[in-house]
Amino acid sequence: MGNTKTLTALTVVALMALSGCQSTKDVFAFGDAATKSNPGPCPRAFSLYDAQRIVELKGPESFASVGFTGEIGNIRSLCRYYDLEPIVADMEIDMDFGRGPAASGDVATYEYFIAVTRKNVAVIHKEVFPITVKFPPGQDRVSITEKINRITIPRLGENTSGINFEIAVGFVVTPEQRAFNAEGKRFRVSAGQN
Repeated sequence: MGNTKTLTALTVVALMALSGCQSTKDVFAFGDAATKSNPGPCPRAFSLYDAQRIVELKGPESFASVGFTGEIGNIRSLCRYYDLEPIVADMEIDMDFGRGPAASGDVATYEYFIAVTRKNVAVIHKEVFPITVKFPPGQDRVSITEKINRITIPRLGENTSGINFEIAVGFVVTPEQRAFNAEGKRFRVSAGQN
């Protein structure tokens, strides 16, 4: 840890020496983004309740029938916009995956979506992403953080704020899985464990 701090301090000193009278903006080539702030908040990023989890059932609704599972945890989003520029957002999505008693194999492929919407109105754009999870030998749980860069949301004018938009995340689920989630049912591989 100490080496990182020393390296960072030396890098800043070297940049200052190289830059002479240049501003930080010029040295790092941030352009207008370095001097302008967002005219409003970033779009709200969240997971849809009935698509936040995915549970594969291979038989009746019991723990013994659970195959692979997935759950979306924390979502972090940062954005930047100014003047007439579009909103550009980056996201990190924490996901937990499980391998239940009825799962076959140690690899599962899931699909999740990210949808940009006008707040409480309509979907502007939706994209589906595959994610393949390999469970190490003897492990029934895996946690992954997905990083999504450069979600671009066009704006009508410079006064159009990010509050007018939302970014929704969820698993691609079947109608039965959606109903299971909507009813608040859940099976977790970690049930009964510390």
